[in-house]
Amino acid sequence: MKKFNLLILFMFLIVTSCINVQDVRYLQPNENLVLNSEGLISYDNMPKYRVTRHDILKLNIITTSKGDAAQFYSSLHAQQGGATSGSGSNNSSGGGNGSSFYFNGLRLDDQGEVYILGIGKIKAEGRTLDEIANDIQNKVNENFLPEKSEARLFLEGIKYTFLYDMQGRSLQKTATDVSVNILEAIAENGGLDRSVDRKNVIIYRKFPEGIKKAQIDLTREDLQNSPYFWLQNGDLVVFNTRAKSFYGFGKEPLQTLTTGVSILTTALSIYLLITKI
Repeated sequence: MKKFNLLILFMFLIVTSCINVQDVRYLQPNENLVLNSEGLISYDNMPKYRVTRHDILKLNIITTSKGDAAQFYSSLHAQQGGATSGSGSNNSSGGGNGSSFYFNGLRLDDQGEVYILGIGKIKAEGRTLDEIANDIQNKVNENFLPEKSEARLFLEGIKYTFLYDMQGRSLQKTATDVSVNILEAIAENGGLDRSVDRKNVIIYRKFPEGIKKAQIDLTREDLQNSPYFWLQNGDLVVFNTRAKSFYGFGKEPLQTLTTGVSILTTALSIYLLITKI
C-alpha cells in the first residue's frame, strides 16, 4: 500500500510539474482584444518616442548642390563632426554607424538641449524627432531660402537589451527599422525556450521624467493593444525563469521525467534506510 501511495505521489509530481500549451503559446485569443471598426488592431497604441537625456542624435541637412546653405553647412559642420550636410540632389553623408555614431552624434546637455554649430541650441528632451527637426528647419529657413534645404533628424535605431535571469546570457541589439515589436525582436534572437515565464516579462522603459517598469504577458492576444508591445529605444527586457525550472522541472519533458525519477529514487532510499533502523 505504501509503495502504491508513493507511485501515486510520483505521478502527481510529474503531471503538475509539466508545462502545458497555455504556458508557451504566444498571443492566445482573449476577449479583451480591441479591434477598430474595420476589424483591425489599430496602430494608435504605438507610442511616439520622446527624446531622453542620454540619447544621441544624427542630423543631416540636405541642400541643392550649389546653394549657399550647402557651402555653409558642409564647411562648418565638417569641423564639428556632429551634424553633416549633403550636397547634390537627394544626397546626404552622415557620421557613420556604430562607434562613429557615438562620437559624431549630437548629445543632449544637462538642460536637455543640443548645440548645432551655425544654428545654436535647440530644446530636445521630452520632444519627438519630428518636433526637433521642425525647429531646426525653421532656423535653417531664417538664414536661407525656404524649400532649398531639408533637415533630417535620426536616432541610431531602436536599441534594446534582453536579459535572462537564469541562463547566464544577455544581448543588446539595435534595430534599424522604423518600428519593431517585442515578438519580432524575440524571433530575431532565436526565440525563447520553455524555461522562460512568458506571462511575467518585465520591461524597463526610459521616459524624459525617468524609468518606468511594466509587466507584460506574451501569451495574451490583447498584448497587441499595449504600448509595451512596441519596443522603444533604450528598452530593457527581463525574461524571468519559471519557478519549476529552478528545480529541474518544466524545461523539457525528458528533463522533468529524469528529475522526477531522481526524487522518487532518493525518497525510496531514505524510506528503506529508515525502516531498517
